[in-house]
Parts: sequence; structure tokens; C-alpha cells
Amino acid sequence: MDLPSNHKHSKFSGRYLNSIACRCVVLVVIALVIRAVLVPTFSGFGWIEQQNLVFIQNRSLLLSSEFGIRKDKFLEVPQIAWGLNNQKIAFARACLTARILNRTLLMPSLSASLFYKEIDLLQPISFDKVFQFEKFNSLCNGFVRLGRYSDLSNRTGIFELQKGSGRKWTIERDLDQLRQHRNDTTDGHEVIRIVGKNPFLWRDHWPVNDYARVFECLVLVDEIAKEADKVVSKIREKEMEVTRKTESVQHGISSESTTFQRVPYVAVHMRIEIDWMIHCKKLEQRLNTSQICSSKEEITERVGNIMDLKTPTVVYLAVADSLLKDSSILNGWKEGLLPLEKKKLGVDGIYRKYPYLIQSAIDYEVCLRADVFVGNSFSTFSSLIVLERTHKMIKEGITRSCGMDVRWPSYAYNILGESKGPHRWMTNMSDSSLQAISYGSNDISSC
Repeated sequence: MDLPSNHKHSKFSGRYLNSIACRCVVLVVIALVIRAVLVPTFSGFGWIEQQNLVFIQNRSLLLSSEFGIRKDKFLEVPQIAWGLNNQKIAFARACLTARILNRTLLMPSLSASLFYKEIDLLQPISFDKVFQFEKFNSLCNGFVRLGRYSDLSNRTGIFELQKGSGRKWTIERDLDQLRQHRNDTTDGHEVIRIVGKNPFLWRDHWPVNDYARVFECLVLVDEIAKEADKVVSKIREKEMEVTRKTESVQHGISSESTTFQRVPYVAVHMRIEIDWMIHCKKLEQRLNTSQICSSKEEITERVGNIMDLKTPTVVYLAVADSLLKDSSILNGWKEGLLPLEKKKLGVDGIYRKYPYLIQSAIDYEVCLRADVFVGNSFSTFSSLIVLERTHKMIKEGITRSCGMDVRWPSYAYNILGESKGPHRWMTNMSDSSLQAISYGSNDISSC
């Protein structure tokens, strides 16, 4: 009597188990389908663990990010000091440090005055008084980002990070410190404030191309750019005047009725100031070389020997007048070259209106726009101009400066080149750091 009952129970249990199994199979299939659909989306967040670090590749995971640069986390750096181009390097280094930390750089203060040791005498000037803030963020969108202090929501949420220094503070230790503070509990702070030395003295972890990308985003504010326009216009006017007079003499016709082909203007960054000569002589002794300092006579001779340079042409001399003690810089130039400095060009009044930093920014722009630039390969000012000119050439598909009539040619007068002229000069954009063009190398790329 019990057998039929047991049989029914067994049959019922089998059906029940089969039902559960079916349901499980269905659930597994559904789960697999859901996974197949959703996992690509989640994997797009890009959690990549490498050397105990987690890098977030997808901006959707960052609530306030833009192409990976967070807008709700900030980096604050010390006031940026020294010369214009030291400040540009320091600023770029601060931007790239913020990039490692995946943070927005709070707009730093630059220094309008030039003091190397008296930090208390530095005259601060806001970044956006020199360079366009919005333009910078537009051009560097997705690479680095600037923020304002008004963007902060909690000014007390600050973590102070002491930068290491000295020989024992290696590049590896410095990079490890940055990586650590990207991922540990300090990342929860709204602001990381780096205290210590000027960013120019920080360890360098970035290739030349990264610096070039930042420099490309630095556009002068309209007021300063217009002043540079005035100087360049004066140079062009003088160029036209000289060319007309030359054609008039050669062809015996009125200068007013002559037509001419515009010739290029040459900009020469003349480093012959007393403080520079003291510095470079010491550098030559330390490095056991004779290719850093150049006298006025050597510069004029080598510029005059530039091959295929059309004459007559105006030679604009970019030099710090307040430091210059040699009043003979306009003498001794090759026939066909007309040297002009600020006073003779009639633009010294433009420069006198501004502090040192703005004067340098105007001169930098005038040299950058020159058809031909000649500088000193150990000068940061000259080196950054050549870097930007090289960057423009490469963007137009030009990778060599020899054997052709290239745009924006540059030369280093402190190194002897062909036909006893200055050495052709292009920045090696494949360098792994900016050290090669920051005080201390005459290993320049040319062809």
C-alpha cells in the first residue's frame, strides 16, 4: 500500500527537482546574457591595476571629470618665480604633476619681478594677467586643466604635501610619492597643497612633447599680444623702408614707385649681459667646454655668415637693456644687415610700461614670430623659442632643417656651423625629459 504512495512522491520530487534545475539553467542563461550586455560597459571604466595603482580610464566614473581630469579635486603649488621661461617650465611641470594626480591645477601666481634669491621681494602677478585662462583650458582640454580658487567648495579640506629635495631624493622616489598620493587616503582631500621649492626645481618625469603640448596652450592676453604686434609692425616697416631705399639706389628709380619682395627679419637673442657672461664662464669651466659663451664679435660674424640669408634685412636684437653695458652692439655687422634694438626701433616706450616678466613675454613673442631666429643653446629663453618653432615645423610635416628652404629656421650662434655661420638648430622632440634644454646642454638636434 505504501509503494504507490512512495512512487507518487518520488515522481513528484523528480518533477520538482527538474523544475528547479530548469529554473537554475534559465537564471544562469539570463545572467550570462546580462553579463554579455553590461560587462563591456563596466569594463569601459578601465580599472587597471599596475604596481599597486588603480588608474581610471573612463571619465564616466569620475562625477566631475572631463576626459579624466577631475574638476572637484585640485592641486595648489608655490608661487612660480625667476625668468619668464623658467616660469613657463615651472608652470608646465605643475600642470603635468596635477595630471599625474588626476587633479585640476589651481591657477598659480607668477612673478612679475626678477629676483633669484630675495623671495620676499618677488612681485606676484596672476596667471590670467599674462596668459588667457579660458583659452588655455580650451586648447589643453583633456590633457591638463586650470581652475580658480572660486571653484573650491571646502577651503579647509587641504592636505599639505612636502616635496623632497637633495641628492637622496631621486626621480624614482619623487614619482613614487606622487603615485602614492594619487591613491591613498589623501586623495579624499579636495586640495593637495605642495609646499617647498619652486616647481622649476622639481624632479622632471615628462617627455619634451608633453611640455610642448602645455606651451602650445599658453596664449598671451590681448593687451600684451597687441604690444608684440606693434613691435613686429615697426620691424616690418623698417624692413620695407630699407628694401625700398636699396632698390632705389640699385635701379635709379624713385623709392615710392618700387615694388619689392618682402625679405625676412632676423631675431637674435644676444646673451652678452655681464651677469650672463659671469654665469656662462663658470659653466664652461665646470663642463670643460668653450661652446657656451659668445662675444659680441663672434655673434655678429656668425649671423653674417648664415647661408642663403637674403639682404638687406633687419636684425632685431633681443637683449635686456637694463643689464647691458656694451653700447656698441649696433656696430660691426655685415653689410646688408641692419641691427635694431628697442630704442633705435622706437619701441622702448612700449617696454617701459611693464614689469620685467611682461617685457620678456613681448620679446619672446617677437622672436617666436621671426622668419629666422638665432640664439644661445644654453639659454632657456632661446631653447624654448626653438622648441616651439620646432613643434610648429613638425606639425607641418617638416622633420629636418637641413638641405631645404624651411620655414622658421633657427640657429645656435654659440656653436660653429657650416660656412663659419651658426649651427642649425631643431629641438629633439623625442627626448624623455626637458633636462636637455634647461640650462646645461649644447647637444642640439639639427639635421
